[in-house]
Amino acid sequence: MKKFQLGEFEEIVILTIAILYKNAYGVSIKTEIEERLSRNVSMGAMHTALVRLEDKGYIRSHEGEATDDRMGRPKKYFQITALGKKAMEYSRDTRNELWRAIPKFSLDIK
Repeated sequence: MKKFQLGEFEEIVILTIAILYKNAYGVSIKTEIEERLSRNVSMGAMHTALVRLEDKGYIRSHEGEATDDRMGRPKKYFQITALGKKAMEYSRDTRNELWRAIPKFSLDIK
């Protein structure tokens, strides 16, 4: 299988996009990560991860309707591509293989 590159924060972002499904846009992704992981996320870090994921072909974006709340600007929504799904599966499978390979006594730490 082809090796896929997902950094730790990229993995969190793409998993969150999957959780939010059709409601995945910058602020909703940021809020979901902060609530689920009790972790502060800057909009700069979020934007960088979204650009990287889109450049890799793991996600794609589209603009929603313009709203008065946003002064006429549309929200930018994100969704996972087939390649992104493969990257997520590769990441999950790799982690699971590593966890299974750890001898039980290795983690018997007191």
